[in-house]
Formats: sequence, C-alpha cells, structure tokens
Amino acid sequence: MNKFMSVLEDILLPIADKLNNNRYLTALRNGFMVALPLIIFGSIFVVIANLPFLDRLIGEEAYATYQNALGPASAATLSIMGLFVIIGIGFKMVEQRGGEAIYGGVVALASFLVLTPQILEETAGVIPTSALGAEGMFLGIFTAFISAELYQLFVRKNLTIKMPAGVPDAVSRSFSALIPITLTLSIFLLIRIAFSFTAFETVQNFIYTLIQQPLTALGSGLPATIIAVLLIQVFWFFGLHGQIIINSVFDPIWYSLNEQNLSAFQAGEPLPNIVTKQFMDTFIVGIGGSGMTLAVIAAIFVVTKSRQLRELGKLGGPAGIFNVNEPVIFGLPIIMNPLVIIPWLLAPVIVAIVTYFAMDLGFAPKPAGLIVPWTTPALLSGYLATGNNIMGAVMQLINMAIVFVIWLPFLKVLDNQYYREEQSVQATA
Repeated sequence: MNKFMSVLEDILLPIADKLNNNRYLTALRNGFMVALPLIIFGSIFVVIANLPFLDRLIGEEAYATYQNALGPASAATLSIMGLFVIIGIGFKMVEQRGGEAIYGGVVALASFLVLTPQILEETAGVIPTSALGAEGMFLGIFTAFISAELYQLFVRKNLTIKMPAGVPDAVSRSFSALIPITLTLSIFLLIRIAFSFTAFETVQNFIYTLIQQPLTALGSGLPATIIAVLLIQVFWFFGLHGQIIINSVFDPIWYSLNEQNLSAFQAGEPLPNIVTKQFMDTFIVGIGGSGMTLAVIAAIFVVTKSRQLRELGKLGGPAGIFNVNEPVIFGLPIIMNPLVIIPWLLAPVIVAIVTYFAMDLGFAPKPAGLIVPWTTPALLSGYLATGNNIMGAVMQLINMAIVFVIWLPFLKVLDNQYYREEQSVQATA
C-alpha cells in the first residue's frame, strides 16, 4: 500500500501542481465564479416559475402568464451565461498581469461579439441567445484567452496614448487603452472575414464542429465522468483541492451540457444529458462535500464508540449538512490515511455509476439544468436540481446508503484503532 501511494504521489502531485498554478485554468475557474451569482439567480427563478401543481391551482392561462412574467430572470442570466464567463475570464487574465482588468473584460466581450454571427434566420442585426450560451461557450473561452493576451502584449509594447499631466485619471486610462483595444479587435475582425471564405463560414461553426461537439460528447459519457470523479478523490487524498483542479478542466463541458438540459426543460422536451454540472455537484459532491462524507458522519454516530470519532461527528455534522466537509477530511483524517483510501476512492465512483444508470433507465430524473447553490442540504438539492421532482431526493438518499455501506467496515477498523489507543491512555493515566 505504501509503495502504491508513493507511486501515485510521484505521478499525480507534479501534474496537480501544474494544473493548479496554470494561469489559463485559474482565469477560467475564476471567470465561472464571476458568473455564478447570476447563474444561481436565474436558476432560482426557473424553479419558482415551474412550481409543481401550480397550473392546476391557478389554471393554464394564469400559469402561462405567471411563467412569462418570470421568464426574463432566466433569459437575462442563464440563457446568456457565456457572456458573463467571457467578461470574467478577460478580467482575470489581465488582472493576473497587473493591468487594467476592466479593459480585459470588455475587450474579451467585444472580440467575441465581432466573431459571433449577427443574423437569425434571415433577420440581420440579431444575435441568437444560443450563441451567447452553451453553443458559444468554447468560442468565448478561447476568444477571452487570446484577446486578453493580445491586449496585454500591445500594452507591454507601449502602443498606448500618453495623456499630459492634469488630464483626469479616468480619461487618461481610457485613451491609454484605445490603441491596444483597436489593434486587438482589428485582428478578430480579420479572423472573421477570413473564415467567411471557408466551408465553416464562421469561427463559431468551426469551434463547435471540431472542438466543442467532440469534447462535449466525451464529457457526457460515463467513462470520462468516472475518471473525473476518481481524480477529484485522489487529489484530495494528497491534500490538494480536487474539485478546483478537475472542475477547471471539465466545467466548460459540464456547463454546456447543463444548459442543453435547461433549454429542453423549459421547452417541456426530454432532457438530453445525464452528466451535467448538477449531476456532479448535486448527486456526488452535494451529499456532504467531496467524497459524500455526510454518510460517513451518519455511520460515525451509528457504529463507532471511540471518543475521537464521535466528537468529530458532532463537529463535522452541522457543517456537513451544508456540504462543508473540511472537519472530516482533516479530522478523520482522510488525507494520506491508508486505512480509508479504498472507501474514499471507491464510494464516489460506485455512486456515479449507479446514479448514471438509474437516470438512464428512468428510475431517477435527469438534472433539469438548474444551478442549485452548493450549500443547499442534500435531499432538498436533489429535489430542486431535477425540476422539483421528489425522485431526485430519493436518488440522493440511495447514494447516501451506498456510501454508508461501503464505509462501514473501514470505519469500524479505524474506530477500533482509536478506541484501543484511548483505552491504553486511560489505563496508564
């Protein structure tokens, strides 16, 4: 076991360190964090607009009016979430270099809009919301990275207008950004013109066909999901925040799949995807935190007798209800503890497989594309994430039972060890 852990540590820790310190992945992660409050706002109003049985209580016509009144909340946030992510990435990319971050955000947005087709069917001057949401997500990410780098390059080359002393600071900064922004947007305009002469016609079609579709198809499958879940657990075992590392890579895919489900849910159509952002966050991480340790806390109260574990359960229980599990990770401990590596790695993978097939077979509903705040307690989060479906909560309950059973024998071994140590200390006292 020690040799196996040593090999894992030698291989994975350098990779994790590079991923964690990669400025592009950091900007990507922070860009999504900028958009998160808006995404949650839109999700809350989708839930409110689709309350169960409300159509029967107030009538179909009143219900349609009610939904139309609340519709702009999601249309102005969830449907165009790509815009907020682009601004966030551009802002964070320039902020990392100590530049004028706000111009990084606006040049990223403007560059994306330059590349985006502004026509819907035969109506010019109209941008379809699909281009600003899931379909345009990957183009937006690449555009934000490249535009921010170009802007910073022109700034470093001193291609700026220097205003004389006495000019208001806001005016001076605006003119200073003029040439870098002009050059950056001109490059993207040339790219758009060049692609208009290709079979793809637009950069968006090129990115979507050659990159986004294949990656989305890969990320929506069970094998890639198992790998992602396993790596999250492995990184956490070595004391690294596995979610931050893996989410930086997979979030663009999972959010894209999420928005596809949301569009289908709002249209009353069958949901296309099982694996989405909320599949991961609600049915795996959202049961006490990474490793679904809420079930571990429940097992502590049921089977353990050592004072150390029972005190840990009292300390970690309230936090675990809201999916904060650092007390368990550092108090059990889980980090670098060979006694718990098997259940720690195995339980989330088994849960991911069981949940996937339960949704595939129709036993449990697929996530409806609603972003539920990560601190929402289990059962309630499962109910909300599946569009107010009680079977979402039932699926979470089943997942907790699976984790409980897998952890039980290993927790007993750990408890016996702690209990013997406590008895030995009492005997010598």
